[in-house]
Amino acid sequence: MSHNTFGHLFRVTTWGESHGPAIGAVVDGCPPGIVIDRERIQAFLDKRKPGQSRFTTQRREADEVRILSGVFDNAAGQQVSTGAPIALEIQNTDQRSKDYGDIKDKYRPGHADITYDAKYGIRDYRGGGRSSARETASRVAAGAIARQVIDGVTVRGALVQMGPHSIDRARWNWSDVDANPFFCPDAQTALAWESYLDGIRKAGSSCGAVIEVVAEGVPAGWGAPLYGKLDQDLASAMMSINAVKGVEIGAGMAAAALTGEQNADEIRIGHDGRPEFLSNHAGGILGGISSGQDIVCRFAVKPTSSILSPRKTIDNQGHDTDIVTKGRHDPCVGIRAVPVGEAMMAIVLADHFLRHRGQCGV
Repeated sequence: MSHNTFGHLFRVTTWGESHGPAIGAVVDGCPPGIVIDRERIQAFLDKRKPGQSRFTTQRREADEVRILSGVFDNAAGQQVSTGAPIALEIQNTDQRSKDYGDIKDKYRPGHADITYDAKYGIRDYRGGGRSSARETASRVAAGAIARQVIDGVTVRGALVQMGPHSIDRARWNWSDVDANPFFCPDAQTALAWESYLDGIRKAGSSCGAVIEVVAEGVPAGWGAPLYGKLDQDLASAMMSINAVKGVEIGAGMAAAALTGEQNADEIRIGHDGRPEFLSNHAGGILGGISSGQDIVCRFAVKPTSSILSPRKTIDNQGHDTDIVTKGRHDPCVGIRAVPVGEAMMAIVLADHFLRHRGQCGV
């Protein structure tokens, strides 16, 4: 399958470059008759778009989505999917390619410049081309369609760690997530992050982050054993996001420090006669198949590589040199990765919903 395409039955192909005229996605495999609400798609794009606070890149993009194909008005005047590929387009309107003129022959440490050049013999130095986080807007648009396929499942994300500073989980409140510029579920920690990131930003540096994405309402049975595992595809989806260097499901790496007694999610029959788990170290997935609990996935985003501090590098002629990356960059790219992680979770779940329905008929 193309390295620009993700999914099996619900497939998403993204296209476009950071400094090209537009970016977008083609969603193929969406069942017919699904109401496709453009305003709902736009609402998720608005969460991700740049320039919304002093803590993100000041590139100004409206990120207005256009639906070019795959929908038709029904008798109620709603746009519904026809079963054909749904093409989505987002114009680029605020590129500053000249910001990269000084480094067009230099490889930015921590970026994909040197590896893209090694593989293709050509690279787009203007913001990184396809390797730019600008591409993630296409994923968010496609993820909004996926959410409409799995209507009834709620997917929410939050920033749980910025640099070395983690939230207090005892203060977790989903209503706080949209009340601060960090998608932080802990209002008190969000205030502390403001001063921390101000210092990072004014120093011309950057920091990493950890994002947690939770899906509620996923029934038991989605996924498959061995090579079709739900958690396998979630890990692949999250790892495909720009700057992600680690993914974990449920307790994740921390499970290695638990005993068997601590890690086992014990089960009882609930008041409704259905299984009730007493904990969720498994993150809602057992043997690659959803258990009916919340699906919990976390991923770590590295510090933004474009920083003002001089760093050692080489140029494309093989000479040692130094580099300073100017322009407009996120001091913590993990902030805007929250809606991207939500989108990738939704895309994976939509795909597994259709795969489960195809095999099991429900």
